[in-house]
Amino acid sequence: MNATATPAPPKADAPWRTFTLKQRIQLWLITWAGYLVIRILGPTIRFSVSWEDGSPKSLAERPYVYSFWHNCMIPAMYWCRDLQVRVMSSDSFDGEYTGRIMQKFGFVKVRGSSSKGAVRALLGMRRELEQGWTAAFTIDGPKGPRYVAKPGPVILSRSTGAPMVVFHIALERAWILKTWDRAMIPKPFTRALMRVSRKIEVPRDGSDEQYHAELQAALDRVRVFAEENIGRAGTPEFPQSRSNRDEHEC
Repeated sequence: MNATATPAPPKADAPWRTFTLKQRIQLWLITWAGYLVIRILGPTIRFSVSWEDGSPKSLAERPYVYSFWHNCMIPAMYWCRDLQVRVMSSDSFDGEYTGRIMQKFGFVKVRGSSSKGAVRALLGMRRELEQGWTAAFTIDGPKGPRYVAKPGPVILSRSTGAPMVVFHIALERAWILKTWDRAMIPKPFTRALMRVSRKIEVPRDGSDEQYHAELQAALDRVRVFAEENIGRAGTPEFPQSRSNRDEHEC
């Protein structure tokens, strides 16, 4: 399913609540620190992209419902920048600064999370998909359990007709944080391998249980592939991808 018309520009993001002065200062500091770290490290990463048969032709193609694990959010934020992808942003303090950093990389926040405001967020994501945009989920976020997919993408794909696609980014060298998701911060000049799945079409009468299981299986499959093949990233088999993310990189 491809969108040919240019969707309407995104609406301005309104704050969900008023933060205290201390929190506003913290948000400003964390947002800029996070943005600068990613902006400095990102250009040094040597990305390669590998596509399963039946995958989208490029990351810029839309609309799709993308899913990926929370621990590869930092490299994904850089590689998928400036594509106006719609992302669900939690109303929590952590969700606020994460959303603000992502906005600086060209993502568009939709308020809500799987734990709070889920219905509102899914309705917002549905509207964005129907306007021709792509939506993306850190599918085991915001607090886990790790590597366990939530059902939101199946619901959205069935209701909008936008296919599901998943990916994982493996890093050859990274700092691993002691967080629930074992978040990865890429080390300078590391190699990265992104594996993108085939499209998963969810029919209107599709079974939630069946397609949720297929979503989980696809997420597990691309993670294993990327982690097992990261040592070959940048070789003729998985050539390095530089700036052009509008083509079928490899």
